[in-house]
Amino acid sequence: MKAVIQRVLNAVLSVDGKTVSKIEKGYVVFLGVAKGDGQEQIDYFVKKIPSLRICEDEEGKINKSILDTNGEILLVSQFTLCADASHGNRPSFFEAEQPSVAEEIYEKVVEGVSKAGVPVMKGVFGADMKITQTNDGPFTIILER
Repeated sequence: MKAVIQRVLNAVLSVDGKTVSKIEKGYVVFLGVAKGDGQEQIDYFVKKIPSLRICEDEEGKINKSILDTNGEILLVSQFTLCADASHGNRPSFFEAEQPSVAEEIYEKVVEGVSKAGVPVMKGVFGADMKITQTNDGPFTIILER
């Protein structure tokens, strides 16, 4: 499983020109589920994402988590994170999990992060989504497990 976490001032996700989800200050998390991912990866990401201290404190130091700042998360499934572009010019998506399994894992991560106390908005699994976001920093973290 891979996640790209971007700290944002705001983000809006739309499908077919209609706003589906939006957040103010927080994170946009793109989540890629790979073949073989399961409960171990779910548990790791559910624990790690809310507790990451990548937000600024009152002195401008990177010292607070999203829980400390009452931020929100827009969590988007993105199978292309599992692409292998090391050979040739066209990425292979062989390592990406089958959609039905990936969606189930994605939903468990959404549920777990929500239970940790962070408001979570979602994308639309498998849809052609358009995301507009204002990055804060920019500050981007990549997690893999």
